[in-house]
Amino acid sequence: MHYLVTGGAGFFGGILKHEILKRGHTCVSIDLERDDDIHPQLVSVQGDIRDRALMERLCSGNKFDAVMHCAAILAHAVNDKQFLWSCNVEGTRSVAECAKRFGIRKIVFISSNCLWGIPIGRPIHEDDPPAPVEIYGRSKWEGERILQGFAPDVDSVIIRCPTIIDEGRLGLLSILFEFIDEGRKVWVIGGGKNRYQFIYAADLVDACLRSATYSGSAVFHIGSDNVPTFRECYKSIIARAGTASRVASLPRFPALLLMRLCYRLGLSPLGPYQYKMIAEDAVFDTTRIKRELGWSPTVSNTEMLWRAYRFYHDHRREITERKGVSAHKQAAKMGIIRLLKWIS
Repeated sequence: MHYLVTGGAGFFGGILKHEILKRGHTCVSIDLERDDDIHPQLVSVQGDIRDRALMERLCSGNKFDAVMHCAAILAHAVNDKQFLWSCNVEGTRSVAECAKRFGIRKIVFISSNCLWGIPIGRPIHEDDPPAPVEIYGRSKWEGERILQGFAPDVDSVIIRCPTIIDEGRLGLLSILFEFIDEGRKVWVIGGGKNRYQFIYAADLVDACLRSATYSGSAVFHIGSDNVPTFRECYKSIIARAGTASRVASLPRFPALLLMRLCYRLGLSPLGPYQYKMIAEDAVFDTTRIKRELGWSPTVSNTEMLWRAYRFYHDHRREITERKGVSAHKQAAKMGIIRLLKWIS
């Protein structure tokens, strides 16, 4: 098969691209950042998916079987929220319009659990109405609606996923990893008894490639099984890391109030979704994707987080010097969280 991968120089887009090539397929990668990967079956383009002329040249010069639409701007990565909205929403519209014009029948879209910023007290089903609380979640929800509006000319498989974890995943997780690496206290809200689901990158790749040959359109929730509590997960990573870290609790109400204030003052990278869900359960029901795609997860929350931490530990110096890479491939700025680190 011949794929177009948007965001192919990013953390997950890069992993998906490598697996596509490994399986003997060909692909074109487009990303705002430069893609340094070289492969005889890969064409890399540094460009903007909102550039209609560029997208039309790519689609007219290639007969794509499917688009893997991974490109997105994260809320903590930019200050310009209009830029985020334009890239995530108008970028998706551009991809869909080109797919319709040039007869590309399938778009696989990486959506997010950020469509829900308020817990509902049980695993979230595909039919539960989204309720995003910040711009990134709203942009993903709008992107879904755009794609669904192109049916039946273009089939879209929307995969709503939680945080994608694998070796090399950084972003906001780098803050946690730095605390553990330096033997600092690792803080949870309240007792840390809430459960937050992850998805292993290779498991998501498997779902994407299955989705490329799925008949028709669909929305799927994806995630790991048997999700442990934050406290259980962090204690396991600390034990394997062998550092002096320990899990400590912050009182729920004042901690959430302070995080909300710090974000509004521009002092913290943790936005409304992060500071709301860091203290709540966030788990998808994955019955549908298992039934309809024959998919199942292979790696637990704890194991994938350990692999990501181990990579950070082994490459920490090189990570601090990175420039010109996607948000998930570089360490997030701590802001006022650095003060919490100093007293930990």
